[in-house]
Amino acid sequence: MAESFEIGGKKIGLFGTDNEGSPLVILNTYSGEGERVFRECALLGAKPFTLAAISNLGWNADMTPWENPPIYRNGEPFSGKADEYLALLSSKIIPAIMERLRATPSYTAIAGYSLGGLFALYASYKSGLFSRIATASASLWFPRFLDFAQSQSFRRKPDAVYLSLGDAESKARNKTLATVQENAERLFGILKGNGIAVQFELNAGNHFADCENRMAKAIGWILEHERKMG
Repeated sequence: MAESFEIGGKKIGLFGTDNEGSPLVILNTYSGEGERVFRECALLGAKPFTLAAISNLGWNADMTPWENPPIYRNGEPFSGKADEYLALLSSKIIPAIMERLRATPSYTAIAGYSLGGLFALYASYKSGLFSRIATASASLWFPRFLDFAQSQSFRRKPDAVYLSLGDAESKARNKTLATVQENAERLFGILKGNGIAVQFELNAGNHFADCENRMAKAIGWILEHERKMG
């Protein structure tokens, strides 16, 4: 079952709303790939859940925690509007999603790819709404994010965090992007050291390989982890 609506210029697609009381996963998408990710989850045999896929985002604005110059010559700068988007998400979008569900979810998780994965982590440090985090190829190269993660505590200690990268991502010619694996491994250590159940995996390929499958695998892992905990 699928439903769509719009709030604050953001488009929200709901998938799996017939799963009464099942987990809710919030997925911020770059190009409206939510339905494809949901189908991949089914193909991987993921535990039933409801997916709220949000699109029409200002990717370099809504998904970034603070301003940063472009990392490419003539590239788009990062305007750091994550706090504003998180306020919209928590005060209007998620309540509207809850109103459309048949039952209260067993928990709410947040997921994202690339800058969407960066936002998923950042939002969990800033908000207590999310009990699990699923990321794939998260933009952990983003300047000063590891310093932020080392100095901050999650508003709500997550039950499970999944991190993954393509094994070619650290070979990027851009020196900033090339830090992504080192930073992911450092974040893995920070989370593990804080007693958080965390998984880090390397997948074959670069940043753009098998994106929907990688995202689905991330979501499937946090859902399965919850099953083991239960």
